[in-house]
Amino acid sequence: MLFDEAHHNFHTSSGRYKPFADLIRSDGYQVAPNKEKFTKTLLSGYQVLVIANALGAPTMDSPDAIKPAFTEQECAAVEEWVKGGGALLFIADHFPMGSPAQILASRFGVDMSKGVVDEDHTYTRKDGTLGDHPITRGRSESERINQVRDFSGQSLKGPAGCAVLLKLPDDAMERVPDEQDPNDERKAKQRSAAGRNMGLAMTHGQGRVVILGEAAMLSAQLSRGEKIGMNVAGLDNRQFALNVMHWLSGALQ
Repeated sequence: MLFDEAHHNFHTSSGRYKPFADLIRSDGYQVAPNKEKFTKTLLSGYQVLVIANALGAPTMDSPDAIKPAFTEQECAAVEEWVKGGGALLFIADHFPMGSPAQILASRFGVDMSKGVVDEDHTYTRKDGTLGDHPITRGRSESERINQVRDFSGQSLKGPAGCAVLLKLPDDAMERVPDEQDPNDERKAKQRSAAGRNMGLAMTHGQGRVVILGEAAMLSAQLSRGEKIGMNVAGLDNRQFALNVMHWLSGALQ
């Protein structure tokens, strides 16, 4: 697995995403940090590519953070690699993460809100917000996903035929940036996020893609003493992370 760290990523395999990297290493995956721009040659040596919160500038508070994180040539290389059988886990969180990621998301027909969903949401089978998919079913009852929680993030809208894993409830709201002046938070607009989602899966050519609109759900963090992510008791986020990787790598059909 290639873990991208070449695009001002807020999450890296030795930083905020170390819990995720440690988890999948313990499951048998080899994790290689990436320090280069994406090319056909680079990607050809890997089965799965993980990109988490790439930015257009070194820091989130830079006005340039919302600029595209990838060149068109890089996006073309990634899409071609996926079509040929590669697998992509692409994570882009709340503002400003959506804008720099949209250039690559568009290659797979995904619209990112580029905003901020107003609150955390828990997705369950009971309320119909947890989609039915090999990722949520797992390979056995012990791998079955029943409850996943996000920690804010941005909403997504996928192409026809994609599988919605985490469906936002109809009363979900989000703040989206002004198109003309996205860095001015005062101009952000409140809107409904009904019909949108926080996670989706799809096939693309011979490859597979999972896109998530929130990153902390697959990590394990502390915020003011409160646990966030895979370390929250009672959730299936840890197994969800494993199932995502199992499906992308073909261990889960």
